[in-house]
Amino acid sequence: MRKFWLLFAQATTVGLALLFVVHTLRPSLLPNAARSGVVTLYESAMNGGDLPSVGFSKAAQKVMPAVVNIFTSSEVKTPASPFMDDPRFRFFFGDEFDNNVPQQSSSLGSGVIVSHDGYILTNHHVVESADEIEVALADGRTAKGHIIGSDPDTDLAVIKVDLGNNLPAITFGQSDQAHVGDIVLAVGNPFGVGQTVTMGIISALKRNHLGLSTFENFIQTDAAINPGNSGGALVDVEGNLLGINSAIYSPNGGSLGIGFTIPTSTAKKVMEQIIQNGSVTRGWVGIAVQELTPELAESFKLKDTQGVLIAEVVRGSPADKAGIKAGDILVSIDGKPLADSTAMLETISSLPPGKEAALMLLRNQSEIELKVKVGKRPKPKAQE
Repeated sequence: MRKFWLLFAQATTVGLALLFVVHTLRPSLLPNAARSGVVTLYESAMNGGDLPSVGFSKAAQKVMPAVVNIFTSSEVKTPASPFMDDPRFRFFFGDEFDNNVPQQSSSLGSGVIVSHDGYILTNHHVVESADEIEVALADGRTAKGHIIGSDPDTDLAVIKVDLGNNLPAITFGQSDQAHVGDIVLAVGNPFGVGQTVTMGIISALKRNHLGLSTFENFIQTDAAINPGNSGGALVDVEGNLLGINSAIYSPNGGSLGIGFTIPTSTAKKVMEQIIQNGSVTRGWVGIAVQELTPELAESFKLKDTQGVLIAEVVRGSPADKAGIKAGDILVSIDGKPLADSTAMLETISSLPPGKEAALMLLRNQSEIELKVKVGKRPKPKAQE
């Protein structure tokens, strides 16, 4: 009997010890663990700084400090009375109420810091007619911006802020090496909600004839671009700038996945001229052209559609003085063949004013070459 109680005591002691060990080290194995309020959590052994990069966070972190929010305000005048257009109202009250009342109009957009000393690239339509410009950086700093120059022909502008010489500047990428299908990120301030990053792909390249600006060579993307994104950055997966977001196709103002971006190949040239000279100088000869369709080529008895049809010659222009006439077919400029009107516009605008250029024309199915002294492209009427 004594031996039986000794064995019982030893078994009980071992069981209690085993229960203590299990309760301490693996309480989830016990049947009453759920009722005891014990919750087992599993955590990564890595520190926060050692977490692997997921998605495109590195590209976003690289570009976000260089993208700014731009707030503009301007004074617009409205009639003091809404009845001033009514002739009966004017008959009784005359012009007493015909005084324009000034009101403040505000708008928002985005911009990209392109130099450490505060030059910012944005859209012309973002700062057009602005009386005051306020720039807000991603780190919370704000400063007044002043316009260095703008170019309505490409919808680009450069502004400057004075916040020292250590601002985060973006790295320019090679838009000429971009391909349809490349993943891109759009960074800006849509609807004023704050800095936002969206992702998409390049949907098309060299979009033109959209009626958005005079010189069009857009990158099309389906990355979400909304009002307020204008002037923001389109970057590659490395965070390098591919273009300046400019416009969207949308009947209701929201993103439908069709956005247009001015490539860096264009933006960089315009930006450098604005910073150096305050404006952009382009060549001009004074002709209006239209595409040479197969039907037109057949009517002119041409073998192909190479070149453009000169539809109008501005009186007194360099082309007029050189003897160019409406109905001529412009085939090449200084030996460079012209595929379409876009190529013609880019070729002429790149010529320095004062240069004598050789224009190859077809007139009555005969080739003639005329020398034209290139002039300076006039400013758009809206800019004047």
